[in-house]
Amino acid sequence: MIKIIDVEFGSRRYDELVELRYKVLLEPLGLKFLDSFRNKEASYLHIGSVENLDDKLVGGLVLAPVNDKEIRMMQVAVDPVHQGEGIGRQLVGYAEKRAKEAGYKTIVMHAMLSVVGFYEKLGYKQEGSLFAEQGITFAKMVKKL
Repeated sequence: MIKIIDVEFGSRRYDELVELRYKVLLEPLGLKFLDSFRNKEASYLHIGSVENLDDKLVGGLVLAPVNDKEIRMMQVAVDPVHQGEGIGRQLVGYAEKRAKEAGYKTIVMHAMLSVVGFYEKLGYKQEGSLFAEQGITFAKMVKKL
């Protein structure tokens, strides 16, 4: 059984979330998590997915305000052992709910091409042209809340 939780910036859970994001998203690409990003993340909403059985963090994401109507979903990560179990879908659904409760009208994200289909199934639409950052091709995805 999985539960979705808000993760407090600077907490033990936050450190676990940073480690998971690094392991799943950055390390395979040869990128590092820079501690200078931590200060930027203080104002972001951090969401985690915890396995009830052993209280282990198995997924998470970050929501970063863009302006008063738009929020950006970033760094969606699920432990590879648990991928394909619906955890990503639960995380995104919870993030959409929290964003809507906070008054945001739109969620945007930059999705790697390998996950565009996943987000399209959840109602996200590709907007604009593909673009590259650090050698990785992304699509801008948008969903009205």
